[in-house]
Amino acid sequence: MHKQLIECVPNISEGRDSKIIESISQVVETVEGVKLLDVDPGKATNRTVITFVGEPDPVIEAAFRLIKKASELIDMRKHTGEHPRFGATDVCPLVPISGITLEEPAKYAHKLGELVGKELGIPGYFYENAAKEEKRKNLASCRSGEYEGLANKLSDPAWKPDFGPAEFTDSVAKTGATAISARDFLIAYNVNLNTTSTRRANAIAFDIREAGRIKREGNPITGKKVLDANGEPVRIPGKLKAVKGIGWYIEEYGIAQISYNLTNITITSMHQVFDESCKAALKRGIRVTGSELIGLIPLQAMLDAADFYLVKQQRSLGIAESEKIKIAVKSLGLDDLKPFNPDEKIIEYMLCDDEKKLIDLKLDDFSDETAGE
Repeated sequence: MHKQLIECVPNISEGRDSKIIESISQVVETVEGVKLLDVDPGKATNRTVITFVGEPDPVIEAAFRLIKKASELIDMRKHTGEHPRFGATDVCPLVPISGITLEEPAKYAHKLGELVGKELGIPGYFYENAAKEEKRKNLASCRSGEYEGLANKLSDPAWKPDFGPAEFTDSVAKTGATAISARDFLIAYNVNLNTTSTRRANAIAFDIREAGRIKREGNPITGKKVLDANGEPVRIPGKLKAVKGIGWYIEEYGIAQISYNLTNITITSMHQVFDESCKAALKRGIRVTGSELIGLIPLQAMLDAADFYLVKQQRSLGIAESEKIKIAVKSLGLDDLKPFNPDEKIIEYMLCDDEKKLIDLKLDDFSDETAGE
């Protein structure tokens, strides 16, 4: 019988100070049986995605230590960045990897939240599969208002935190709040554009993402919102399911990007998102120059991308895995902004030989068993 293994992907609100990032990420490896897989900082977003894996209880202990260290070293009163956020450890999702169902990590998420609330005095919310009420399933709802609106949110009875204090104390002002979840595998994926316009990047994101855009009278940007019978805005759906997306400008690179979250790659793959983004950009006179992967990706997703482009080129699929990876990287422009090292970005390549034997990722069946917001 395989070990139960889960992946934890905390996002911390620090992407610029390498000493702080290192101090926070290193606490993960103080827990026996937990392997740190990836640390991916972003300067413009001022955010770092950390990925580690292990059996559930050690992972929960490592996550608790990381949240504690982040609360000591990050002061949210001084934080600025492009990415939505409301806490030092902004989100902390748990993802089933092997020998564990999608439902089981929720109990570990609840255990972690209780520890964080009681022992660290940090308020927070459970989202996705760990949510305790429907309106809290969506991370965007839990994080609405961001850090600047947190004081009002905590005092609202409808948004009383699931754990921790329901008041904006001096301590909470420093740490902010944390959102903890159990969820499917998620790919954080940015598409690079040859423009500096956030507005144009957002327009493409709205074309593609599942939620689409709000319908307006006349001008699609400034026109009056069209409301339904319940007074809610009518939405024009985007092209792709299981995709979230926003546009932003990244000063570090001097370009605008579309920042996507791919929430189910069996429904919509990375290469589909890239291809459709290219088409939508061209219609608006913009060119996609490449893309950027944040955190780790399953091997199968890269192989699927390679096969997609090989078929387009009318080439044989019977080539070496290493060649397929090179084709995927070049086709998606994953090395556009910085070198892409498969050994550091593909989950299976990051795991040592013994762990590879223990893990059956079954990436061809994400509905049953799945492997950074």
